[in-house]
Amino acid sequence: MAGATFRALQHRNFRLFLAGQLVSLIGTWMQNVAQSWLIYRLTGSPLLLGLTSFAGQAPVFFLAAVGGAVADRRPRRSVLLATQTASMALAFAFATLTLSGLVRAWHVFVLAAALGAVNAFDMPARQAFVVEMVGKVDLANAIALNSSMFNGARVLGPSIARLLVAAFGEGWCFFANGVSFLAVIGGLAAMRLPPPRLAKPSGGPLTHAAEGFRFVVRTSPMRAVLLLLAASGVTAMPYAVLMPVFADRVLHAGARGLGVLMGASGLGALAGALALASRESARGLGRWVAVAAVEFGAALVLFSLSRALWLSAALLVLAGGGMMVQTAASNTLVQTMTPDALRGRVMAVYAMTIVGLSPLGAVLAGGAATRIGAPAAVAGGGAVSIACALLFATRLPALRAEARRLAASGRLGTADGARVPSD
Repeated sequence: MAGATFRALQHRNFRLFLAGQLVSLIGTWMQNVAQSWLIYRLTGSPLLLGLTSFAGQAPVFFLAAVGGAVADRRPRRSVLLATQTASMALAFAFATLTLSGLVRAWHVFVLAAALGAVNAFDMPARQAFVVEMVGKVDLANAIALNSSMFNGARVLGPSIARLLVAAFGEGWCFFANGVSFLAVIGGLAAMRLPPPRLAKPSGGPLTHAAEGFRFVVRTSPMRAVLLLLAASGVTAMPYAVLMPVFADRVLHAGARGLGVLMGASGLGALAGALALASRESARGLGRWVAVAAVEFGAALVLFSLSRALWLSAALLVLAGGGMMVQTAASNTLVQTMTPDALRGRVMAVYAMTIVGLSPLGAVLAGGAATRIGAPAAVAGGGAVSIACALLFATRLPALRAEARRLAASGRLGTADGARVPSD
């Protein structure tokens, strides 16, 4: 079982990628905690927490299509080297402003937006780059292991950030994140890759970018998976934006409690990603998506009722597991159904769905928390996630039949033997 769970690690390039990403993402999660606590300390406003998240994620919605086209037209490793270097520079800018005592709320908004613009190019390239490192046979396992690594960092990063913020302030978290990017840049530089096979553009840049959207729209199973992901992303996933409010006003646990809550969510997500990694095929992932979305929503509803830190943390373990299984399984389904020539552009649509729509959810969550309170806002998002998941589940038989018809017609890029999931 262990060998099957970690089989993608047989690929040297993927080992380098995973090691570098682990170090870098620990720093990224440290920065996420520090940024949230910094804007909350500067303003004390739940709404501005949501607006800061909006500033950091909105660029993905507007620029990811361009980023996806770039990922299909340029060597993806070169794109990632550029985006990681830019992210490192922005982390050092955060650190300089904060450590000097000059930081203001508008600085946080501007730097968050700049980082969002970088991520619009980084996310499609990074998601599409996985298949270049491991091939299609181990693609699903690599995606799950990548999610495991992401959430391992999500456990460690907030815990370290909690200690640094409490002892020294937010600035050293930003500085540590800047240094951490050296690991992933070094890993990318050390890879040995064959010459990339780049897409030949048909028509102008806008036409080239739009091909990914057209493929998603005409592929019913993919469209349904992404619509469910979008619904959860707008209504339920923004719960993380309100964690400083829960830590401070609901649970009265301060920065220490914020680290505990975010670490608990990451621990659950790590467990969910490892469960996916142990699977040997993509068959049945549609059911996993539906069940995980229900679990995610139900855990959030119960979390909104809790007033004890230990119980809230336990419920966030369940919520984090459900959210990660839904997103990672959706990623696997989308990548399995995508031809190589369109991979960057289709993953741009995925990025727009999971990150680009989140700003809307962040603003809605912040506004709802201001008007009706953070617990009611989180409970409402969880209820919507449950309802949408049940609707998705009722459509699974029809989606299964459509996926088989699409696979039979060869429209899912399966000529190389990649198996399209049947549900």
